[in-house]
This record gives sequence, structure tokens and C-alpha cells, in this order.
Amino acid sequence: MKHPEFPLTDDLIYLNHAAVAPWPKRTSDAVIAFAAQNSRFGSHFYLDWLKKETELRRQFQTLLNAASADDIALVKNTSEALSFVASGLPWQAGDNIVSSNQEFPSNRLPWQSLADQGVEFREADLSSTDTPEDALFALVDGQTRLLTISSIQFASGLRMDLPRIGEFCKQRGILFCVDAIQSLGAVQFDVQACRADFVMADGHKWLLGPEGLGVFYSTAEARERLKLTQYGWHMMKDIHNYENVPWEIHPGARRFECGSPNMLGIHALSASLSLLLETGMATVEACVIERNDYLKAAIAAHPQLILLSDRQSPLKSGIVVFKHQRHDSQALYRHLQQNGVVCALRGGGIRFSPHFYNTFTELDQAVEWAAAVR
Repeated sequence: MKHPEFPLTDDLIYLNHAAVAPWPKRTSDAVIAFAAQNSRFGSHFYLDWLKKETELRRQFQTLLNAASADDIALVKNTSEALSFVASGLPWQAGDNIVSSNQEFPSNRLPWQSLADQGVEFREADLSSTDTPEDALFALVDGQTRLLTISSIQFASGLRMDLPRIGEFCKQRGILFCVDAIQSLGAVQFDVQACRADFVMADGHKWLLGPEGLGVFYSTAEARERLKLTQYGWHMMKDIHNYENVPWEIHPGARRFECGSPNMLGIHALSASLSLLLETGMATVEACVIERNDYLKAAIAAHPQLILLSDRQSPLKSGIVVFKHQRHDSQALYRHLQQNGVVCALRGGGIRFSPHFYNTFTELDQAVEWAAAVR
């Protein structure tokens, strides 16, 4: 039986939440209501819009277990937030940054752009040691200033032991940056437990929101180390005193929001987060992992399919990757898309990424469609 918040068309099985997710019904309703209000009243209810903006910050504070809503900035996307860190830190020639060889371009390009300043970007082979964390640690030396890693790798679904990495970094005075786009909304996340200095994610994947709005978390101490690279009225301390001369930088994370907020996106993403928080992230994670395990078992047991994901990993995500015994993955991908199974071509095979609401009947049908390619 379909979840009432996801009235997807009957001819689709949506298993692509690691890319771009469908909106819940309440999110669509919120956008329609906001548009109707705006067309009838313009900005007459702007004070209410500001309350919604405040609510979204508090929702993210809860989702991340941040110490304060002042640690939350609402940004355009993950890439923008990563660029704030890469461009904002005072680098010196000879410094290095440690990461992995599995990162999405968003968590590579900002760091690689520092090469002309003499900063080295080191990519650990996560499969080269007993644990992926050990591979990262092996590249750290006295010149390492920051370790940046995706909490869950987009192509393989590998989930990192963030508290272990965070403790390692704190013992050595290394900044810890986490691209959490494949975690937030799928599994529980605790910025304090993992001792992260910076965390960022977009809203359009597991968070079930629109593109064009994301979150950037920073600790008070860490953000003081960043010089600002963008300026505008919204990042002032006295934000609505437009004659403010001289002006001061906002003391919180809002300093990274230079201009007018994305109010439409704020209303939409707040609605999406309300569903996740009402459901409870412990419940969401349990459902996501249950579906992950179910898919892995079904794929591994099918004679026509080859499971590429690791079934033994102690930390699990929502991503499952597999291929066909006889057909190449491009052909399999086309076959699945043509038959209404929305998925992705990643990690040397097909990536399924079901969310908490997907039914097991849908998962069975998707596996059967995958095996039936001709």
C-alpha cells in the first residue's frame, strides 16, 4: 500500500533518492499555498515568512543535533558550503588536505582549486587497508590541516565511521569537514557525537526537498577561522537595519548568507523536514536499512544478478549497487528506466536507493525487472 505522502504515479518505482527525490504531498501543498498567497498578497505576510525561516533553522538543528540554531546557515547547495570552507581558510604552501578517491566532484574541486597556493589534496584508496578510516589516517602528517570526507559515498554506499574520524582529528588539531548529503534524511546524524567542524548537505536527496537550498553547519570556533568570501545585507548582525553604518558581521552562521533568502525553497524544505521529524529519524533509518538489507539479499540470491555492495559492512546506508550476469550496465539501466524503475548508473553498476516509504512489493518488482533484461 502506498504511503499517503507519496502519491507517485502507478507506473513508477522510485529508487533514486540518492540523486533527486520526489516531494512529499505536504511539500507540494506548501509550495502551492505559498504561491497562491504571494500572488494575492505579495509580501504582506513577510513576517510570517521569517518565522518559517526560523523554523527551518530549528528543524535542521534538531536533525543534526547542533548545539544552537545559530550554527545553521541556509545555503544554495553543498558545493557553495564546501567552497566557503576551502576559500575561507588561511592556507600556506606545503599544507595538505586528506580525503578519499571516492568523492563526488563537489568534495574534490574546491580543494583541488587550492593547488596554485601550494596546497596538496591527498586521496586515500578506501579499500587499501583493513578499514576505510585507516586508509585516511595513513595519509595524515604534520602538514595536514583538514580532513574532508563524504559520510556515505555516493557511488558505493560505503558509510564512514564519523565519530572515529572526528576523534582522530581532534587529537591532532585537524579540522574535520563532512559532506553529509547521502546521510541527512536517510540515517541519524549527530554533529556533536562525530565532532565535526563543518557539515553540509543539499535538500533535494534524502531530505525530500527542492533543489537550490541546503544546510551548512559550523561550530562557533571553526567558523571564526573562515574569512568571508561573499558580502551582502543578509549577513549583517543587525540584519533589518538597512541604514546600519558602520556594520558588523552576524555572530552566527548566518554570516554565510549574503543576500535574500530562498523563501519558496524554505517553505518547501521545512514541509519535507516536518515529515522526517514527525516520523522520527530512528524510524526512518531503521526502514531505510531494512530495505537495503532486503534488496541485497534478493539481488544476491538471484542467479542473473551480481551484488556489488558489501553485505558485511557494519555501517549501512540506503544505497545498493549491483549488475547483471550477462548484460552491461548501460543496457540494464535503459531497460529499467523504460519500465518505470527510477534508478542511477553508478559505482560500476546500477544504484538503487529506496527511502523509508518504499514498499517491499516495489523492491521485488524492481529486482524482477532487473533480472528480466533481454
